[in-house]
Amino acid sequence: MDRQHINVLSRVILDAAMTVHTALGPGLLESAYEHCLCYELTKHGVHVVTQLALPIIYDGNKIEAGYRIDMLVENAIIIELKTVERFIPVHEAQLLSYLKLSDKRLGFLINFHVRQLRNGIKRMVNNF
Repeated sequence: MDRQHINVLSRVILDAAMTVHTALGPGLLESAYEHCLCYELTKHGVHVVTQLALPIIYDGNKIEAGYRIDMLVENAIIIELKTVERFIPVHEAQLLSYLKLSDKRLGFLINFHVRQLRNGIKRMVNNF
C-alpha cells in the first residue's frame, strides 16, 4: 500500500474515531468503542478485522500466546484501543511489539477516556 493511500486511510480512521467519541464521550468500556469504531469504518467502505490473533514466531515455531490486535484496518494499520486515564510507556511498547510481530508499519493508540479525543491519539511507526 503506497504512502498516499496510507495517509488517506489514516484520515478516515481518525475522522471515524472523532465521530464515535463525539457521539459517546468518555466513560464506556473499550469494547463499546471498538464495536462502534468498526461500524463507522465499515460504513465508509473500509475493511476491518477485530480481535485478530497475533502469534509469536519463536525459534521457527508459531506460538499462540494469547495476543490480539484490537483492530486491523485494510490489512495495513493497527489500532490499539484504550480507555485509561493516560497512556503509559507499556501501551506504546505493546503497539510497537504488535507492529513488529505483524510486520505492519503504522499503528494508532486511541484512548477514548479523554475529554478531547485529539489528546488521546498517538501515531506510531515501525521501520520508517
